[in-house]
Amino acid sequence: MQETAVPSAPPTPPVSLAALLSRDDLGLRQITGPPAGEVTIHGAHTSEMSDPYPYLLGGELLLTAGVHIPEAAGRPGSFDFDGYVARIVAAGGAALGFGVAPVHDTVPAGLVAACEQHGLPLVEVPPRTTFSGVARAVWQLMARARLSELRRITEAQQGLAAAASRPDPVPSVLRRLAGRLEGRAVLYGPEGAEIAAAGREPGDEVRRALAELARFVTGHPSSTATDTVAGTRLAAYALGPGRGFVLGVAAPHRESGDHTIASVAAVLLSLLTGEHQSGTGAARSSALVRLLLGARREEVAPLLGGGEGDGAVTRWYVVHARPDTGAPDAVSASALGAALGSPLVDAADDVVRVLVPAPPQAEGGGGARTEGDGGARTEAGAAAPRKPPAGSGPAGSGPAGSGPAGSGPAAQPGWTLGVSAPVAPAEWPAADAQAARALARARATRSARVRHAERPGFADLVPPGEAEAHARALLAPIGGVPALAETLRAWLSLHGSWDRTAVALSVHRNTVRQRIARCAALLGADLDDPDVRMELWFALRHLRG
Repeated sequence: MQETAVPSAPPTPPVSLAALLSRDDLGLRQITGPPAGEVTIHGAHTSEMSDPYPYLLGGELLLTAGVHIPEAAGRPGSFDFDGYVARIVAAGGAALGFGVAPVHDTVPAGLVAACEQHGLPLVEVPPRTTFSGVARAVWQLMARARLSELRRITEAQQGLAAAASRPDPVPSVLRRLAGRLEGRAVLYGPEGAEIAAAGREPGDEVRRALAELARFVTGHPSSTATDTVAGTRLAAYALGPGRGFVLGVAAPHRESGDHTIASVAAVLLSLLTGEHQSGTGAARSSALVRLLLGARREEVAPLLGGGEGDGAVTRWYVVHARPDTGAPDAVSASALGAALGSPLVDAADDVVRVLVPAPPQAEGGGGARTEGDGGARTEAGAAAPRKPPAGSGPAGSGPAGSGPAGSGPAAQPGWTLGVSAPVAPAEWPAADAQAARALARARATRSARVRHAERPGFADLVPPGEAEAHARALLAPIGGVPALAETLRAWLSLHGSWDRTAVALSVHRNTVRQRIARCAALLGADLDDPDVRMELWFALRHLRG
């Protein structure tokens, strides 16, 4: 039921099989199966395998000419049509398209019977229509649906922003949201009571379930929860960590962009209800003034809140994040901060930086040293869509959006994260550098999150002063060109991969090759020698300048 989320680009909407059948240029004809208007397609795939199960992701229109079906398949028992169709259904296939000619003159009767038995839509593709033409038509329909959905979301965002600027912003935002989703929008207070509501009044069962869902998100790390009751889609969004305000939404249906629209409304309501209620705005303003007047970071950190570490020293994570698509804006950056449990967000250029308070147990990291100063721990993100499984929120304690105890901020759907080690305020600049390097590695390895993690190692046996002096002497030939040292560090951290280093540094792979060749020439070293690579890696770790 739980689902942590931030407003990101919505997934591409599926298309109706009926829309595909309505294309006169294709001449497709449905033979059997559920009504085409009830069938949605997420893509098209061609396969002549007798068992297409391993090659389907789910939701596809599977196209085949029956090459794998013997010509004598008209005889009973010559081909297992039932097993073939059952595997397609088990893989989540949306429909089956059978091409007539050149292999078969008609659709085999056994295939028709099997599709009818399993409820799989069967479409006849005429000889004049190519499979590539069918696939192109599917993608064209999906592109149109995607464009329409993006327009709807853009219009909704503009409308919600305009509503937030009205004299009665909270009721206006709720009315606009309820109208867009054709349902009910409710703002719950810290005690769980309805503060304001708009839209059609649901039944008692739905109203009670929505209130219970709102109470659920206030008592769990997850900032979002969803449920379905009596055919009505429910969703609850916590408006910032620790304040107790919740946005509840009940709608009769759920389109692909509805979550994005509701998330934007949640961010606006969080801004409208949070600052004057909690007083955190005044505390942060005071912290900023003190920093500008010369106070030390550790002196103003208590004004920002956060977890307590050993010796009552507040520890923090620095998170660098980039959206998977497009450039970050103020709304998406604020939503990311809310999902991670912190209002301290800086959206500059193409990277969003978030300062996240660490729970008491997050005092240090473990894991292999695979990057930079102390290494990095990688969490590979799932293939698109990247989102946590429903029904399982983050484990352990800590702010919303945190992972298992001690693991730091969790991966967020639609974002690539680099997370520093938990540090005291005096070490924020070093943590900022850690997060930047972790983000570069996450992008290069296409991981959802990479976390900097420290543990004792052989390098700690050398006194820091001596190690730094040796590092400066060893790397002196390239010390005057920062780009060379940066490229060498990234290249070594990525095990000599030209392509991944180019991605991490946002340069061409030939530029990486030229820089590494220049490093080898200036250092007079064979960079193919693992001993040389190890020595240079230790030197780069100790070269702080």
